[in-house]
Amino acid sequence: MAFSLSEVAAEELKKAYTEASFGPETFVRVGVMAGGCAGFQYSLQFDDKFDENKDSRYEQHGVNYVIDKKSALLLDGATLGYHKSLERQGFTFENPNEVKSCGCGKSFQ
Repeated sequence: MAFSLSEVAAEELKKAYTEASFGPETFVRVGVMAGGCAGFQYSLQFDDKFDENKDSRYEQHGVNYVIDKKSALLLDGATLGYHKSLERQGFTFENPNEVKSCGCGKSFQ
């Protein structure tokens, strides 16, 4: 699996995890789901439900994360980053598998 977290994104995820006071069984779930104006949209959330048949576990920069096997196909080679500027702030996905994305950047094909 060639999905990766940038160090900055990992630090932001660790901050959010600490602020929310989650237990040790909670991890970050990264995924792709149908929707948005371009066909697919990214999903990033905290979760504590793991299915060995559908999910794969990973750890990078001190962050435990899970990707379901269907999403893994669309996230191969992608990187989760974090952008912070005066104009906007938040997590970003850089995905070489995107054919095109919508104007708002929230969905892709």
